Amino acid sequence: QVQLIESGGRLVHPGDSLRLSCSASGLIFPSHVMGWFRQAPGKTREFVAAINGRGSNTNVANSVKGRFTISRDNARNTAFLQLNSLESGDTAVYYCAAHRITSVYYSLRTDPTQYDYWGQGTQVTVSS
Repeated sequence: QVQLIESGGRLVHPGDSLRLSCSASGLIFPSHVMGWFRQAPGKTREFVAAINGRGSNTNVANSVKGRFTISRDNARNTAFLQLNSLESGDTAVYYCAAHRITSVYYSLRTDPTQYDYWGQGTQVTVSS
């Protein structure tokens, strides 16, 4: 079965950096867009970033643009999210997600309901 497993979340201080990993199995990894979402307590799931199959195009939310970077290593079936200059507002459960590429020309989806597979999430807490 398809499985996405996030890792790397922990308690950090404002200004710190963190790297999250998403290990994927049970799917043809390069044929899937990989995305990162986050959800804070009492809030809806929020798009963070997405990357295309070859890793040549990315879409990053304006709220984290310039601080967060998404990448992938198709040889290792792993996606990454680099979080720099962390702020208290970044505190959330971070989820890895994937959706099948259904056409040659496609957009990097920001709607969580359009993703097919999800990890269980990893907690990132930014506190002084």
